[in-house]
Amino acid sequence: MEKGQSLSKGNKKKKKKSADKASTEGASVPSSVPPISTGGGSDQYDVFLSFRGSDTRKGFTDHLYRSLVNAGTVPISVFKDDNSLEIGEDFDSEILNAITRSRISILILSENYASSKWCLRELVRIMDCKKSMSHVVVPIFYKVDPSNVRYLKGNFGEAFRHKKRFDKKDIQEVERALTEVSYLNGWESEKFADGHEGELVEIVIAIVLSKLQHDFQLDVPKNLIGIRDHVNTIRKWVDASASDVRMIGIYGMGGIGKTTLAKVIYNELSSEFKYHSFLSDVQETAHRNGIPHLQNLLIKEIEPTECQVSNVDEGINVIKSRLKGKKVLILLDDIDHMSQLNALAREREWFMPRSMIIVTTRYKAILDQCEFKVDYKYELNGLDEMHSLLLFNRHAFHMDNSSRDFEDISRDIISTMGGLPLALEVIGSYLYEKTDQEVWHDVLEKLRKEPHADVQDKLKISYDALEDGHKEIFLDIACFFIGKDCKFAIYMWKDLGFYPSQGIEELKLRCLIKIGDRGELRMHDQLRDLGRNIVSQEGPLEKRSRLWVNKEASGVLMGKTGTKRIQAICLGEYHPKLGDVPADHLQTHTNEQFKNLQSLRFLQLRRAALSGDFDSVFSELRWLQWEPNLSFSTTNLHLPKLVVLQLSKSKITEHWTGWSLIMVAKRLKVVELAFCYNLKCTPDLSTFTELEILILKHCYGLEQIHSSIGKVKSLISLDLGYCVRLKELPEEVGELEELKEVILDFAGIIKIPTSIGSLRKLEKLSAYGCRSLREIPSSIGDLQNLQHLDISYSAIEKLPSAIGRLKKLRRLCLELCLNLIGEIPSEIGELSSLEILEITSTPIFDLPESIRNLSSLQHLSLWGCYELLSLPELPSCLTYLSLSCQDPRLPQLEGFKYLKELSIQKCSSIVRLILPELQCSKKLMANSCDNLVEVRGLDKTPFLEVLGLSNCASIERLPDPLCFATLKELNINGCCNLRGIESLERFLSCRSIYITGRKSLEKLPNLSKFEMLENFTMRYLLGVTEIPGIEESRSLTHIDITGCASIKTLPDLSGCEKLQFLVVQDCKKLTQLRELEKLHLIYLDISGCGSLEKIPDVPGMRVIRNYQGAQYEVRNRKIVLR
Repeated sequence: MEKGQSLSKGNKKKKKKSADKASTEGASVPSSVPPISTGGGSDQYDVFLSFRGSDTRKGFTDHLYRSLVNAGTVPISVFKDDNSLEIGEDFDSEILNAITRSRISILILSENYASSKWCLRELVRIMDCKKSMSHVVVPIFYKVDPSNVRYLKGNFGEAFRHKKRFDKKDIQEVERALTEVSYLNGWESEKFADGHEGELVEIVIAIVLSKLQHDFQLDVPKNLIGIRDHVNTIRKWVDASASDVRMIGIYGMGGIGKTTLAKVIYNELSSEFKYHSFLSDVQETAHRNGIPHLQNLLIKEIEPTECQVSNVDEGINVIKSRLKGKKVLILLDDIDHMSQLNALAREREWFMPRSMIIVTTRYKAILDQCEFKVDYKYELNGLDEMHSLLLFNRHAFHMDNSSRDFEDISRDIISTMGGLPLALEVIGSYLYEKTDQEVWHDVLEKLRKEPHADVQDKLKISYDALEDGHKEIFLDIACFFIGKDCKFAIYMWKDLGFYPSQGIEELKLRCLIKIGDRGELRMHDQLRDLGRNIVSQEGPLEKRSRLWVNKEASGVLMGKTGTKRIQAICLGEYHPKLGDVPADHLQTHTNEQFKNLQSLRFLQLRRAALSGDFDSVFSELRWLQWEPNLSFSTTNLHLPKLVVLQLSKSKITEHWTGWSLIMVAKRLKVVELAFCYNLKCTPDLSTFTELEILILKHCYGLEQIHSSIGKVKSLISLDLGYCVRLKELPEEVGELEELKEVILDFAGIIKIPTSIGSLRKLEKLSAYGCRSLREIPSSIGDLQNLQHLDISYSAIEKLPSAIGRLKKLRRLCLELCLNLIGEIPSEIGELSSLEILEITSTPIFDLPESIRNLSSLQHLSLWGCYELLSLPELPSCLTYLSLSCQDPRLPQLEGFKYLKELSIQKCSSIVRLILPELQCSKKLMANSCDNLVEVRGLDKTPFLEVLGLSNCASIERLPDPLCFATLKELNINGCCNLRGIESLERFLSCRSIYITGRKSLEKLPNLSKFEMLENFTMRYLLGVTEIPGIEESRSLTHIDITGCASIKTLPDLSGCEKLQFLVVQDCKKLTQLRELEKLHLIYLDISGCGSLEKIPDVPGMRVIRNYQGAQYEVRNRKIVLR
């Protein structure tokens, strides 16, 4: 894409770019393409489109772009340059960095592609990313022949007329990239489907969705016990089932593992479907938000749309119309009423043939009586004794075996559990580290007293043992906080004297809750129900401590029957068409309705209005979550004990009349104003003297922070991420003496105030992606407690020498700082606590000698620093080292006794890599080291697990001797002069072998000797005619044989009983594939095998036309032909 449309993940201002202005006389390639980052930050785009605008912008590219952004269960974010850049952004660097931040690049190589300097710059960057990152490249040869791209012939070669005007190095880079891309698996538009571009777009979409497949993988625990047999049983039915719409019903008691089993099945099937939807906890969502909300979720996941249904009948009609033509995979988890299933999947006719609906429920009657007529019902029973004991032991003893003294009583306890995984986990965790056998016998006695008690009675044993405050925390989580950030709730519980730090840890140890990766609270639905049942048993609604169902809470308020027993309420039912309706259409609650709720400490209002005099009404309220309208009819909103205030996603401005009443809440600890788009300036914050957390992220209209922020003396965390209009911080920020964290990621910040040096307690400063930030003040050296500094992807030009004074700094990230040219200051060697130094993809040319003094440094990344001329002595404490350097001498590695991973890229001056004794090393990678002839000393790395040699053109043989019992992965890619690989047979423990681009290789080792081999890939081994022993490799799950032009037949693969993925692409002479119908394949790709006499008959697919025009009846879950 020379100045190439985008649906980006942020709400960006779009800038229309003109068509490509490159000279039509020929392409020009600047000599310094900025280097690549291999880490840091999340992907900004799924797909990057590279194309020549004058050739394809209004036709094929536009068709492909629109199909991409409308495909899949979630929008695919696509970079196409005329829509993807913000006003004022630097075109050159933004385009190239967009490639780095994309996961897939689609190259549309058209006739005039090579006449554009931008296209060629993009091409070089894309092919570099392919080598150094897990970047996927999908080439489309649009009305050009791949050989013309490879050899620069025809009109394509004619467009490439600039060799005399540029350095030899530049020309070589471009020619290398063109040659490499010409050999990649791609599509020729003229040959595919007789030139029908619509079909070409469809297959490209299918490939992109397949490559993004892991987005659809649901989270399941690792090392699951006893689930594989259930999965295999259901899969056998799926594999043998008819081609109609199918429904699987998994039923069983709560806590038995239905959801986990369904998720595993869903994950394994997901690659067969273009459209996916997972609706978790259907019964809870229906009860809380209504069935139309569920219908909206289903519709949006399958076909992203602004459509919002407001009632069940409307939702049914939309589902029928939108899903009928789509092959979908849907998982409906935890359905407890027929009305839910009928509203989401009542009839087969709603869906396209081959669709699959998976339902989990505790009630078999729902499956028996539903109109759909469930095809396969599977009852999930408890674990057997062996698996029960194993699961119990892992929680009670933190190992697979029980202590000898407790072996008998452990078996007695699990005999009362009925194989219920959740109960085994909870009771086992409760007994962990309890060495008094009397405690164990007491638990056994309680379990034996009621042998037929349901799971909640068993779980309640652990709940009953909690302290009173910890019980309150458990009930709060069960009723309100599942999926919510833990740290906010801690402020409320601490203020109430519940000792939350101790309580959270206790609940985790007892397996009553889990904390997610983002700090969110998680709880099993059985434990959630236990907590809610405990509350329900407190008495009638008005006497219960917590009301979490809107209808029940509204009823109590409207009837004015509330009592002082009520502590927490959730109000304001979700309504999909509420939008910006006037306040008189919202549910309005008066002071009279709340006046008897004297103990109310938590109130959640979803776009509900308050009216009246609230003086002394909320005297005990600690937490208020509210989305108020601009109109405000409340007086005397007295909130003396409020500690958490959330006004996120509301339309308030700095002129909102409610601010004056909020200001009197002097005990506030948390204020969250995220996604308040209309807020241009923060209000006067001077009264919030105890405030510790202020969140203003994604306030896209925010331009100013009120100077009163300097008076918020207790502030610990300030989050201004994605405030794109915010150009600077007030100097008063320097008065925040307690501040520990400042987040400025992707904000519009131009400079950081000098006063920041006064923040002596600051531990984290992150300005990732601040593209307007060019300098860091020298006062940063005064930050005595700073531990994490991230200025990656910023416009920083120079690091101040004062950085050396940051004695507690542990992590310094400078990735993709493309303006950071020259040297790193020598004072960096004074960072005695530094553990991680990321200088990836910056144009620095020198490192100071003082770097050897970094006595705590473990991780050093110099990957993509292609301008780096030499390397000084490096600290011996490194465990990870990646580098790109022109110095012919690698740093002395003898002292690196802790080094676990070494990666070198484009170190073109290195001829011999001589390794010392590296007892800890597990991974060695050499990439694009053109002059590397040999690697020595691998026999001194006895624990090596991964060895990779990629595009090392001069290496002629594998390192010898090679005999690693621990090696798991061998990657030999593009080492074109590598002749003998006989020593491969010493890698008998290898699980993955990748061999590509070896034209001279004629013979492979016998694969039957590799008893643990799971993945085998061979690509473009033009001399290989057979693969010895592959038919006896019973552990293989993936086989990829691409571009092996001499292979005529493959042996009977029916012995590869675990094989799921088989790719045999562009094997032009291949005539036969035999016995595939005996395998349980998930994916089969035989594209480009034009000599095949017969398409394999593997149960299940549609008629597809290949590029030669022949029709084949293909029955397979997923097959790719061209």
